[in-house]
Order: sequence, then structure tokens, then C-alpha cells
Amino acid sequence: MAHTIKVIAGGLVLLGLCLLIARWIGGPTPATALATAAKVFIPIWLVAAGINMWVGVSKAGYSVAEEAPVFLVVFAVPAVVALVVLWRVSRG
Repeated sequence: MAHTIKVIAGGLVLLGLCLLIARWIGGPTPATALATAAKVFIPIWLVAAGINMWVGVSKAGYSVAEEAPVFLVVFAVPAVVALVVLWRVSRG
């Protein structure tokens, strides 16, 4: 459980870095830059969460059936935060 929390926290940190880089690079508007960052983050995080699942299956000895729910939580929490950011900046 502690590892899962650390991975989710890592995902939130990665999202924060994406948002900071987007603000730094800029775009037509700050909202557009943040929306783009959120959109870019989601596939990157999907790959990272998949790698985490692969490590759990291949190195830690868990089965795919055991790792799949963990993968969903690990991916979903930061992805939902990114979608909330996207929704908030696109609203106005």
C-alpha cells in the first residue's frame, strides 16, 4: 500500500511539473498552455502506470489479476486530477 501511495504521489508531482513547464513555455493563453499540459500528461502517465504494473508482475511476482486493480487506482487518481485541471481551465 505504501508503494502505491508513493507512485500516486509521483504522478501528482509529474502533473505539477507538466503544468509548471507549460506555464514556463507558454502558449496563446495561460489557460491553453495548462490545458495542453493536462492533455499531454495523461498518456505519459498511462505509460508510467503501465511500467509500474509491469514491474509488479515481472519483478515483484504479482499476477496480472492482482496488479490490474492497483494499476487502475494508480492511473486514475492523477488522471482525474489532470481532467479536473483541464475542466477548470477550459471553463473560463
